[in-house]
Amino acid sequence: MREVTAVERPAEPDWATLTAEELVAYRDAENRFRASGAARALLGQPDPGATITWQEVPLPGRKLPVRVYRPDPARDGEDKGDDEGGDQTELLPLVLHVHGGSFVGTAVQCDWANSHLAAHLPALVVSVEHRLVAPENPLSDAVDDGWDVLRHVVRHAAEWGVDPTRTAVFGESCGALISALAAIRASEAGLRLRAQVLVNPAVDVSGTMFDYASIDEYGYSPTPAVPQLRLFQRLSVPPGTDARALSPLYADSLGGLAPALVVVPTKDAVADHGRSYAERLRSAGTPVRLTEYPGARHAFLTLPGVEPQAEAARAEILAFLRTALTA
Repeated sequence: MREVTAVERPAEPDWATLTAEELVAYRDAENRFRASGAARALLGQPDPGATITWQEVPLPGRKLPVRVYRPDPARDGEDKGDDEGGDQTELLPLVLHVHGGSFVGTAVQCDWANSHLAAHLPALVVSVEHRLVAPENPLSDAVDDGWDVLRHVVRHAAEWGVDPTRTAVFGESCGALISALAAIRASEAGLRLRAQVLVNPAVDVSGTMFDYASIDEYGYSPTPAVPQLRLFQRLSVPPGTDARALSPLYADSLGGLAPALVVVPTKDAVADHGRSYAERLRSAGTPVRLTEYPGARHAFLTLPGVEPQAEAARAEILAFLRTALTA
């Protein structure tokens, strides 16, 4: 019998002194842990009502993996009953998801929420395994990955079995930044989205990234967020980059965008990023709902095993998307 070796989580590095080689080694080890069975106690179990597969999306100059969540047809039939039918060829709404983590992260860490959305909306959820921020990959690469996958799936909607007129974007942390920029690009390109869901969004990588009260209050507690955010900013915005293009908070226009749900855990260094972005959307005339989860920490939605409010947030996101995508 083959012995199964447990995947151990690597020790957190010193973010202030981390070299490029150390970043890659830590990222690879941490992502192996997040994709392992050992991490399920923290990250939650996938919903049995969804099937999960990896797929490659051909994009200009590259192929990109995406994690695809589909409602299980057998489960769907059980829920509806044979006499109610339920056309199995019916096109599904599309939810384009982007995971958080910036320089560390994988779509697998979001199985708990994404499989639930796929099973219970129901919808096709496509989670982008974007290029992670690194010295050779600035944030603009990840931003392009999110937008290019969205355009590809919408343009090939029939092949994916989705209704392109019922599309939403959804992301957490850096993934929320990428999703917010995708919503802005969609509006500029004439692609109508039904909704955007932005969870613990970090939406300012400009020179004012740290000029918020929540940074002062939670920058080093309950976790040392500021050193990670400084590394994120340094890798994200090479010298000479127009930071407005990467900071949704400072986009030239936020009017006419898809209605937004902004989810803010209050015990989070970037909580004021989300609050400020919700206010900018509201001022621009874009419908927005801001929901705060008192005492919840950054990335709480991906940690149902230790964050009790993850369940309520997932239920709110499901209800918001159901209203937006089924109307």
